[in-house]
Amino acid sequence: MDALNSRLVELERRNNALLLNNPGNRVNGATAQIAITTHGSDWYFAVCAVMTVAGFAFMGLAMRKPRHHRIFHYLTSAVVFTAAIAYFTMGSNLGFTPIQVEFPRSNPKVAGQFREIFYVRYIDWFITTPLLLLDLLLTAGMPWPTIFFVIFADWIMIITGLVGALVQSRYKWGYFAFGNAALFYILYHLGWESRRNANRYGADVGKAFLFCGSLTSVLWVLYPIAWGVCEGGNVISPDSEAVFYGILDLFAKPVFGALLIWGHRNIEPSRLGLRIHDYDDVATDDAVHEKRPANDYGTPVGAGANAGAPATATAPADGFGGNTPAAAHPTHVV
Repeated sequence: MDALNSRLVELERRNNALLLNNPGNRVNGATAQIAITTHGSDWYFAVCAVMTVAGFAFMGLAMRKPRHHRIFHYLTSAVVFTAAIAYFTMGSNLGFTPIQVEFPRSNPKVAGQFREIFYVRYIDWFITTPLLLLDLLLTAGMPWPTIFFVIFADWIMIITGLVGALVQSRYKWGYFAFGNAALFYILYHLGWESRRNANRYGADVGKAFLFCGSLTSVLWVLYPIAWGVCEGGNVISPDSEAVFYGILDLFAKPVFGALLIWGHRNIEPSRLGLRIHDYDDVATDDAVHEKRPANDYGTPVGAGANAGAPATATAPADGFGGNTPAAAHPTHVV
């Protein structure tokens, strides 16, 4: 009986991350009285496992496609693998710092002066949310300058969220407002500009973007609410915070990735303006262009009607300095 009881105690304590890492939740000279329990740690590890399995599933599906068709598989795999590392870190009771709360509460679950803030969550978002947007904006065939600026707005949203979470005073809500302004700009692009552009590439492309873009828009509206009741207002406990953010991330990453890859199952990347070279294409392209010097605009000399003409710097007929192909839609060279 004693041996059985000992075994039961051992099983009960098999997750000892809170005992091994930052015991007492003391970091940077402060102790976080409002912190996750073993239940929260277990949940973080469970989400880590789901992210990892999803990553290997996306990579397995990528192996069934030609190499130049794998861009969306690789992007979604990178998203969930990065999230898996972040969730492993949070489950291990690492990657946080205690921050004094603006609103002390009498509820025992959130009572105390210092709450643990997982800055590793924002590192995860700083990497993964631009990749998610890249998935969507490439699907919509958006031009590179637009993609870069939308990603810049996304970085503003993530960084201001992190800074606000680390601020103790009411000035944190100023950063919260900046982040929401950036989020509004992103949602505008997903709901209007990108959606309209995706429909130009065909009904199947428009449908794939509509499903994935709508899912992302709905979920991203809920993240500021989670921030407000967790890092901002200290309303719910860190264990509840883990569940709230975890469910949002599960839908925003593995579910989103599965939906996106399913939507792209019959869509050639070239239809979206993505000219992706395979390894075997390099030698062929080099052989074609090796003896064809180009002028200042990238136009091969001696081609077509100008064969034998001097190598003068003549702009292409499209009038965009050679950066825009003659096709109806812009081409992204990868």
